[in-house]
Amino acid sequence: MSADVPRDPEPASGIDPDVDIGIPAQRRELAGHPLDVLGAIAVGGVIGAEARYGIGLAWPHGPSGWPWATLLINLSGCLLIGVLMVVITELVEPHRLARPFLGVGILGGYTTFSTYTVDAISLADGARPGLALAYLVVTPVLAVLACALGAGATRLAARLAGVRRPGSGG
Repeated sequence: MSADVPRDPEPASGIDPDVDIGIPAQRRELAGHPLDVLGAIAVGGVIGAEARYGIGLAWPHGPSGWPWATLLINLSGCLLIGVLMVVITELVEPHRLARPFLGVGILGGYTTFSTYTVDAISLADGARPGLALAYLVVTPVLAVLACALGAGATRLAARLAGVRRPGSGG
């Protein structure tokens, strides 16, 4: 993010998930975060990482095999991120720790794009460069589509159920 881009100094949620620590004014935003936010993120991160670990154990793959577990983890995590963001930004008035705990903590700990990169390198090192390239392209494309699907499906379900954010009046 460029320093020239104007930013809303006080996001509606009180917590800006898009802090650029390279910009001094934004770095100061982190100084005021209470320990309960960091605790919520840490506890959620443990839960998400344990779920990811369990799936990896249940569905292992060799160095030259397609990493189905990592793909499933990242796609399901992105789908759930789409659902979560619609729910907490459009449908409910969430507790202030909901996004740090669920989004940053659980789903951040659950998804694993670093393992995605390691898996691609393993495929390439295992003499499967075509598969590695396919995996490098397919994963982020499907991840974005999964997030959009989660958000779109949640909006549709809410509209069909007549659910509106409290106080929206409409």
